[in-house]
Amino acid sequence: MGRRLEEFREFRERMNQKILASGHLGIKRFFALDHQAYQEGALSPKVKELLGLVASLVLRCDDCITYHLVRCSEEGVTDEEFFETFNIALVVGGSITIPHLRRAVEMLEEIKEARASGPGGTEQ
Repeated sequence: MGRRLEEFREFRERMNQKILASGHLGIKRFFALDHQAYQEGALSPKVKELLGLVASLVLRCDDCITYHLVRCSEEGVTDEEFFETFNIALVVGGSITIPHLRRAVEMLEEIKEARASGPGGTEQ
């Protein structure tokens, strides 16, 4: 697994455990709501993750972009689907999203390399 991807995964897991260990009911409920929003429904998890990716690019949240890139990859999103999604984010978000788009494409390459190196390479 690539260094940046591994650092992201480890940091996310470690901090989520600390946050949830606080026992704060509102935080636990929000995390649960976030998880449930991406489950199968009228829209597939794949479509929901692509929507999350667009929102993350437009909002310019690199951690969120990475998370949704990983999830989209796990859901079988193709390169063509990724780049159509990137185009929508660019049209909606404008040129200010371009630096985040660059980092997204770089991270996507790292995710693909990790997936090619073996199962569980991008496990979240």
